[in-house]
Amino acid sequence: MPNETDLDQYFNTAVDLAREAGKVIVEAVKSTKRSFEIKSSRIDLVTETDKQVEDLLIKGFQDKFPDHRFIGEESTSAGQKCELTDAPTWIIDPVDGTMNFVHSFPYVGVSIGLAIEKEIVLGIVYNPMLNKMYSAKKGKGAYCNNTRLQVSGIEDISKALLIVEIGSNPDPKKMELVFNNISSLVRKAHSMRSMGSAALNMCAVAAGEAEAYYEFGIHCWDMAAGFLIVQEAGGVVVDTEGGPLDLMSRRMLCGSSPKLAATISQLLQQMTLERD
Repeated sequence: MPNETDLDQYFNTAVDLAREAGKVIVEAVKSTKRSFEIKSSRIDLVTETDKQVEDLLIKGFQDKFPDHRFIGEESTSAGQKCELTDAPTWIIDPVDGTMNFVHSFPYVGVSIGLAIEKEIVLGIVYNPMLNKMYSAKKGKGAYCNNTRLQVSGIEDISKALLIVEIGSNPDPKKMELVFNNISSLVRKAHSMRSMGSAALNMCAVAAGEAEAYYEFGIHCWDMAAGFLIVQEAGGVVVDTEGGPLDLMSRRMLCGSSPKLAATISQLLQQMTLERD
């Protein structure tokens, strides 16, 4: 594991690069020429900005830390192997919330996690449209723009605001499961929201703005940074069945308390997905 000096260097580099990437995103949002391509379905999109930001981040980290490895959403989509080893590995989602970005909906994040020996040791999620920098270092707490984050601690689902997502996979069986789960939970929760960015959804739980968020079909780059931010804010991040989170399993549940997470996991219809 890194010493404190090395971890600070990794952290400061990630923050600087996230801000640089954020400038690219903000300038692109101002443009009227945000063209996009379809990946797996009409709601699974990629833009030139996704590619540009990922290239910027990877080059920036490579210049500073040439022995580090990378898992990036767009490079994986382009055919690069998605492999998490014990080596220091930056796990990157350049534009988390691409559909939001295409529509100028200001819920877009640059997500950067660093895993060493398969353990997430730092997480950065930056929303450049709202200028919110969420960050965490292992054992050092979680922050948003230098204000310490703390989950709400709510345990009762009837008092909980839940974040749910439809996802980008239109497979009928998955859609049936998604809507069945929403139907089941909406009768018990205080209310629900759907905002379109996994990383920022997790940060909302960390900030006490929502009590829980779960999703089937997300990827390691969607949740690596948010995982540590929620944990360092006093929350829990688990598998949707309630056990320890497997970062490569493509399903996740985070909550403001162990009791709430357990309640939700017991109510969910489960789904097993192809691993990252």
